[in-house]
Amino acid sequence: MKCYQSVFSSIIATTLAIVTVITLATAFPSYAATPEQQGLAISKEAKSRDLGWQDSTANMLMKLRNRQGQESIREIKIKNLEVADDGDKGLTIFNKPRDVKGTAFLSFSHSVGADDQWLYLPALKRVKRISSRNKSGPFMGSEFSFEDLSSFEIPKYTYKYLGDDKINGLDSFMVEQIPVDKNSGYTRRIVWLDKSEYRIQKIDFYDRKNSLLKTLNYSDYKQFLAKYWRPMTMNMVNHQNGKSTALVWSNYKFRVGLKDKDFNRNSLKRAH
Repeated sequence: MKCYQSVFSSIIATTLAIVTVITLATAFPSYAATPEQQGLAISKEAKSRDLGWQDSTANMLMKLRNRQGQESIREIKIKNLEVADDGDKGLTIFNKPRDVKGTAFLSFSHSVGADDQWLYLPALKRVKRISSRNKSGPFMGSEFSFEDLSSFEIPKYTYKYLGDDKINGLDSFMVEQIPVDKNSGYTRRIVWLDKSEYRIQKIDFYDRKNSLLKTLNYSDYKQFLAKYWRPMTMNMVNHQNGKSTALVWSNYKFRVGLKDKDFNRNSLKRAH
């Protein structure tokens, strides 16, 4: 009898192990044994689904709100270029209001090492390089930092899967991302990605004291080229100063033929 019980227990254990593997394999992009491996696998899957778009342009309204709810609006043109085996290039051009018209921001994201970023201020008529030590500072008075404007690259973080949650009515993964760069303004980010499309739904940012600093919510996703998802609204709330910044996107266009020469720091003054 003991022999049969032993065999039966072995079968049960083997069956449970198989079920566990199958569950993990279907829940994650690839089988991963630890929370760290699971977090990395989820993040890699999200990144892989957004490769191949080549280049894009879009219009954006930046809505700045102070603690009292007073709002100011800026009209911006965005250009982006996908770079193989490195981070993306981005050009941000302010068109309105008059006090910021002509301001241009150029960013070369890198998968490894510090990003290269430059800001052209027409009032000073000069291009200012953004030091990697200052990237946690606010971008043009908004609740976005220079660091937030960098493209997401896998080597920039270490990862940990924290569990499942439901957000915006969607079953989602929760992944902790810890910046590798010692100059980061954050100790960690917690990211919610929906399980169906691996789109970011929300990010919580924790400051250098590991206190919740900001929350970024993504909404109104639209799909382009039958593959690439983009949020039409991004709302960043600063929990510590009561301010917020909303980015409202429109007129997305992909594969318009942008080249490296369109992202040249020497032409920032002529950006339009």
